[in-house]
Amino acid sequence: MSENKSEYFIAGTSFTAPPLAAGLYVVSTPIGNLRDITLRGLETLAAAGLVLCEDTRTSAKLLDHFGIRGKRQALHEHNERAKAEDIVNRIAGGEAIALISDAGTPLLSDPGFPLIRAMAEAGLPVFPIPGASALLSALVVAGLPTDAFAFHGFLPPKAGARRNALTKLVDSRETLVFYESPRRLDATLSAMAEVFGDRQASVSLELTKRFERTFRGTLIQLAEQFSGEETKGEAVVSVAGAAEPSAPAAEYWQAALLEEMGQKPVRGAVDEIAARYGLKRKEVYDAALALKAQQ
Repeated sequence: MSENKSEYFIAGTSFTAPPLAAGLYVVSTPIGNLRDITLRGLETLAAAGLVLCEDTRTSAKLLDHFGIRGKRQALHEHNERAKAEDIVNRIAGGEAIALISDAGTPLLSDPGFPLIRAMAEAGLPVFPIPGASALLSALVVAGLPTDAFAFHGFLPPKAGARRNALTKLVDSRETLVFYESPRRLDATLSAMAEVFGDRQASVSLELTKRFERTFRGTLIQLAEQFSGEETKGEAVVSVAGAAEPSAPAAEYWQAALLEEMGQKPVRGAVDEIAARYGLKRKEVYDAALALKAQQ
């Protein structure tokens, strides 16, 4: 094997990575299938002077598979604040350093935020190297709207705190996406069914792996399906957002408008009813003029 430490290998063929400019490179790594690493990701990991890993043992499977032999160092939730200053100083001195998590895109329920914040405060460059993401992989196969969604990571492990967190989201209209551990999936689905009701949802397991699967149905159906069952690997749960509130019957809000007009000027009555019932102001104003003409 060559001594060139900027090499990586694909199917036994050696490639030399081009040099990197100084900066921090946030590299997405596969969430299961090693072939999902990008060519740019391989080049970056091979050329970086240091690869920061959430767990060096876990990342070794990926780096060793592609023959990447550069220096590795652990950066996780317990030491990232303490190490951030040193890393920033090294990059300021001209080094190119890569940041990866155990799987997927760093910072999404993974370490790295304090380091990115320190880099931003120092005015140093941070480069995203996009790739695999469990969040996006699950979302595109969930069969739920993707025009607006919100990622909420892992819910609190304790039942009371978990229920409170879900209750705060009950009126959110966008698709909601959560990560969950196999030990708590059944409890979380039950809590979701209780708080959200019978909404459409999906559960994705072992994404990109040989036995990947996605289950779709209502939250009640999924809670029953996974009741008492412990799955393998982290799950991604996607839940439909709250339904749009139905518009109140015209006679109902117009009666309220007439009552308000008896107590305040037309402009004030219109503003009150439009805000109260979520109506367009022009529609309410036109109705107010019509009602006034009838009087």
